[in-house]
Parts: sequence; C-alpha cells; structure tokens
Amino acid sequence: MSIRWSLVIPVKTLVAAKTRLAAATGPHRTRLAVAVACDTVSAALSCPLVARVVVVTADPAAAGPLGALGAEVVHDPDRGLNTALRTGAAHAVRLAPHEPVGALQADLPTLRPQELAAVLTAAADHDQSFVPDALDVGTTFYGVRPGVPFTPRFGGESRAKHLAGGAKELELTGIDSVRRDVDTPDDLRAAILLGLGRHTAAVVRLMKPAF
Repeated sequence: MSIRWSLVIPVKTLVAAKTRLAAATGPHRTRLAVAVACDTVSAALSCPLVARVVVVTADPAAAGPLGALGAEVVHDPDRGLNTALRTGAAHAVRLAPHEPVGALQADLPTLRPQELAAVLTAAADHDQSFVPDALDVGTTFYGVRPGVPFTPRFGGESRAKHLAGGAKELELTGIDSVRRDVDTPDDLRAAILLGLGRHTAAVVRLMKPAF
C-alpha cells in the first residue's frame, strides 16, 4: 500500500501576492495569483499519493476558490511563511498523525501529478527532504516522515538553509514542473513553455501580447 501525504500550501493575501509580476500583468495580477494557486492545488489533489491538501491563507478571495477545489482551508496567523506552514502542518497532524507531511509552494502553475508523485515517493525514504527551485536557490517542496519535527526554512536562499538543517536534497530528473515556481515575468515565460494548468492559461490568454 502506497504512503499518502498531507500537503500544506501557503497562499499570501492577494494584495501582497506576485508583486514582481505587477508591471507585466497589470490589472490581472491578483487574478493570476489565484489561478496559479488553483492549478497548484488541483494538481496536488489529483496526485494519488496525496491524501489531503491544507491551504493556509488569511484571504477570503483565495480561500473560497481553493476550498471549492477540495482543499481544507486554515487561517493564516500572519506571522510569516514558515509559521503559516507550521500552522497548516499542525492541523494536518491532528487529522492524520501517522501520515507524512509536506510543504508545497503555491506558485507551481505547471505542476504535474505524476511528477509530484515521484517526489513524494523519494521523500518517503528520508526523515526530512526537499526539492530546490529551478534556480537552485530556493525551495518548492519540503517534507518529513511521521513523527519527525516539521521545520521548514523557506524564504531567501532556502536551499542552503534546508541543507544546513539536515534535510536531504532530492536530486531527481523529470520533475521540472515541481521546481518551476513563478515569481517574475521570465519565470512565467518559462512556465508557459512547460505547459500551464487550465486556470493560469485562461488568465494568461487575457494578458496577450505581454506573454
């Protein structure tokens, strides 16, 4: 029987979301942020190794659509990203204390369920592990086995922070969609080439000719 995971996905308030995309996306910035999160959550829920997705957000405009997709929504205490993740993880552990818990960034609009499954399968072999972003600077996934302290170190050069904290870097091929987070116009262009989820693709079509 395959191990199934609880995944925690933090979603910023839309006023603060994707500010580095503001110039390129114009009036569509907040709509794009919701769409990207929807594609991330949808793909995660479609992964056979995911038992549940816990979204942590303080924004009703994001909570509504993500809850409608099937995510469990927990209020963000607004004390930083890692506190939000720990809040969501604590909720997940209360629901399923014997399942592993992972943190997944909310800005993965190309996420493929089968690539996420490859990551979760590999992560199950380590007490704590992570996947770096496409630039090998940040982190897109962090996970722990049941009973292992959940100590995410997202923000800034988080790849180095997770390595220093003893997490195993998962060096897998064929997981580009798990590593392709979107913070800048160049990131979005790279994501378009990989293939966007349907929610993000619909918003990007409104933004032409910018993309």
